[in-house]
Amino acid sequence: MELTVHTPETAPAGSKPILEGISADLGLVPNLAGAAATSPTLLSAFDGLRRAVGSGRLDPVLRETAGLAVGVAVDNRYGVAFHSTVLGQLGVAEDEINCMRDGRAPSDPRQAAVYALAQAVVVGRGKVEDEVLEAAERAGLDTEEVLEVVTECTFAGLVGTLDNLAGRVELDEFLAPRAWS
Repeated sequence: MELTVHTPETAPAGSKPILEGISADLGLVPNLAGAAATSPTLLSAFDGLRRAVGSGRLDPVLRETAGLAVGVAVDNRYGVAFHSTVLGQLGVAEDEINCMRDGRAPSDPRQAAVYALAQAVVVGRGKVEDEVLEAAERAGLDTEEVLEVVTECTFAGLVGTLDNLAGRVELDEFLAPRAWS
């Protein structure tokens, strides 16, 4: 399916204010949001989830780790590039990012627990083995944080579905250095 990457100027009327809000928040409209703009309903869901995951109390490194885990699990090129970029900006070491991009858990126990949990949520479609939840608990994640990981999984899954359905949305310039295949 070919999707037009809209700007606030080219988007359908119902998507224009949402794209303008995203641009105001981020300083740009990411190509994936522009692609979602063909459907104001989809773009509204995308933006609502984006705002929700950003407003939680889950540590940003853990949130981005969950997003990267989902991207790898669902073969989402855009998501892997995005979450790798943000993890780098948050100071996560390159070898740790590359480890996760290769499908392996990072060395930090909390990150590893989140990585495993996120992949289990997506691959198992919510049917998560007790051992994975117990590992998250041992790593110090409370119920609220586990549920925030689930929220990130939902958002990252939406991104992956859209990117895969569209046959890969063109990476934004700022994501190109972290392209993944």
